[in-house]
Amino acid sequence: MTLETFWFIVIGVLWTGYLVLEGFDFGVGMLLAVIGRGEDAAETNTRRRLMLTTIGPFWDGNEVWLLTAGGATFAAFPAWYATMFSGFYLALLLVLVSLILRNMGLEYRYKRDSEAWRRGWDLIIMVCSFLPPLLVGVALTNLVHGVPINAAGNFTGNLFTLLNPMSLLGGLTLVAVSLTHGAFYLALKTDGPVREKAASFGDVSGPVAAVLAVVLLVWVNIHTGDAASWIASAIGAIALVVAILANRVRRDGIAFLGTFLAIAGTVATYFLAVFPNVMPSTTDAAYSLTVHNAASSHLTLQIMTGAALVFTPIMLIYTAWTYWVFRKRLTMHVIAPQTDPLAPIDVPAHPAGADEATV
Repeated sequence: MTLETFWFIVIGVLWTGYLVLEGFDFGVGMLLAVIGRGEDAAETNTRRRLMLTTIGPFWDGNEVWLLTAGGATFAAFPAWYATMFSGFYLALLLVLVSLILRNMGLEYRYKRDSEAWRRGWDLIIMVCSFLPPLLVGVALTNLVHGVPINAAGNFTGNLFTLLNPMSLLGGLTLVAVSLTHGAFYLALKTDGPVREKAASFGDVSGPVAAVLAVVLLVWVNIHTGDAASWIASAIGAIALVVAILANRVRRDGIAFLGTFLAIAGTVATYFLAVFPNVMPSTTDAAYSLTVHNAASSHLTLQIMTGAALVFTPIMLIYTAWTYWVFRKRLTMHVIAPQTDPLAPIDVPAHPAGADEATV
């Protein structure tokens, strides 16, 4: 195996890690509107705080996988990075803005005890949990579908070029799978009415996600697949069916593991189907970017490999430790009453006639 191929696999693994981990917290964010709705404003607030508490220790760590995938692409395949980020500029900028606003919502929602304040941030969290999986799904599917690239390796299309039927299906599929992944995660991490509602939602969203995923994977494989990508697709489809069946009998752990493997199988299908290209050209196949003509120098890849062998195990151990520490189920009873950290402090007045020095 060449270093170019090795780093292509590493980038595929990083994208898999990002989508399986951030996929469920995207789902939890979108489900605030459905599962987070109570009988009154107080119950709604408690439900939503419970849901967001389940992802509280993880969501920012999950985003490290996206940063690492982008950084690895830049260092290992600079030509791929340049063409992709210039061609997908508007879509990726919208992803970045959505992630920033979503993170602000997750942090600032608790800063004021105000119903209007919470409603505003909740809306931002829901919208900005929907847009990234939609846009990332569109972008990744375009890498398999192909985009117009000229002889100089430059993207010659526009935003509407990216909105072809296959890529839009890829975006919708990732949204549906993220919703199901998030519902199964909530069923695994909570108890009481939130768990029951999450599992019931998964009973509906799971089949919808399965139909979309099967159509997408068959389309991708017919378009540019091979035997290996068909096998990866079959593994992903079977895992998703097992997840749906496990959720129906309320085996929460198996259901969550099933959607985890389904997303991993889908990403593997993409990378296997497009290899040895990294960005096929629809203008002329000879203009396609491959793992060979888009890669950095051999010395650069050697240095990157040494760094990866040291730091990747550390990152994996830390991530596993975090999930182990916060592995318990949560209920609404453990959610503390809402407070306002910015409320004025009530300082008692000095007693009349008292000596200030003695107060």
